[in-house]
Amino acid sequence: MFKAVGAAALLVAGALVPGTATAAVSATCSVGVGSVTPGGDHWGQAVISIRPPTVILSQVTARGVYVPGQVKVSSSMAERDDGFDGVNVSGYVIIGVALYSSGYHAVDGTIDSGGLRRIDGGWGDFVALEEAEYQGPTESGISRVYTYGLRSDGVLFRWNTFGGVWRNKASARGFAAVKSMALISKSKTYDTFLANTRGGALYTIHIPISAPMKPIVKQVRASTWQGFETLLAQKCGQYGTLLLGIDQDTNTGYLYAFGHATATTTVIQSLGKVPAAFGDDLYFRGKEPGAPLTGE
Repeated sequence: MFKAVGAAALLVAGALVPGTATAAVSATCSVGVGSVTPGGDHWGQAVISIRPPTVILSQVTARGVYVPGQVKVSSSMAERDDGFDGVNVSGYVIIGVALYSSGYHAVDGTIDSGGLRRIDGGWGDFVALEEAEYQGPTESGISRVYTYGLRSDGVLFRWNTFGGVWRNKASARGFAAVKSMALISKSKTYDTFLANTRGGALYTIHIPISAPMKPIVKQVRASTWQGFETLLAQKCGQYGTLLLGIDQDTNTGYLYAFGHATATTTVIQSLGKVPAAFGDDLYFRGKEPGAPLTGE
């Protein structure tokens, strides 16, 4: 399991309100943390927003998903219970120079179906990959899906991938300094990422779904965020975000509660160091398909 623990199990009275992060401790939330281990397994855990942070449900999701050392980049992974003690997992990975759809069904960590499906080549220089699927509050299903990829030269790409068909490719330059980025908002009209740079700054990247693609970048903090190779975000309360920053040089993770993103006035509360070692090959967000993100 690497999706966030269900609200029914964790949420108590209290919710984040615009501009404040202090309610995150009383409104207990979690970040679903997935990883690819050195042995090629999928591992999952949930990091809980109590003080100090706590890790629960740390366990193998599936054994032998990939050849050891094979995966360079992973998108978030969607997890769906099958109702019979099994789980369906799906997302995208980059292996070598190619992009693959990665999906399987597993029971007690053992895969009984699924695998990799090659989508296209030319992905060897990409350093980040994420899927943003939107489901409105009154909608019965997902109404749009955009997939984003960041190339090492700083070009950010977007595709409309609703229905699994890649089309309407768009791009924007100027993101070469980005070290990691986490999706914090999905709405009917825009997606928003939170990104840290090699120089230590923290920004929001607001991307309207209109064409041409014109991201709007706003600084949240000017320094001290350069240590994280991975940022993972999950909705917490009505408007807030629970953010996990992973420093893979020291195998450590730190948890933060963010108020609604309002550029430099965004309230950020440090919840402390996570009592776990983060020494796997790479990390990704475990998600429930269509679950809302409302951080901006």
